[in-house]
Amino acid sequence: MIDINDTYSKEVDMSDTAKIFMTGRSQAVRLPAAYRFDTSEVTIRRDPRTGDVILSPRPLGWGKALSAIRQAKGTELFPEGRNQDQQDRDPFAVCLT
Repeated sequence: MIDINDTYSKEVDMSDTAKIFMTGRSQAVRLPAAYRFDTSEVTIRRDPRTGDVILSPRPLGWGKALSAIRQAKGTELFPEGRNQDQQDRDPFAVCLT
């Protein structure tokens, strides 16, 4: 006889522990090396369903994004150009697909 309940009762612990400490009047978290960020700021949100606090790398601002685009200019997306003929379209036609 196979006990299927045994399969579901085993918990896999994939979490580590981080230390919380006070710095001035603020609470801080000391992250283990495996969880460190390569930035000085992160965004923080709370999952409304579980209440978990989630830290994420902060998205690039426009300045950094434009700088990254300028740096990537050497890699052309279409090095030969986009050799496509002009298409005549009815600007008032409705697409129902």
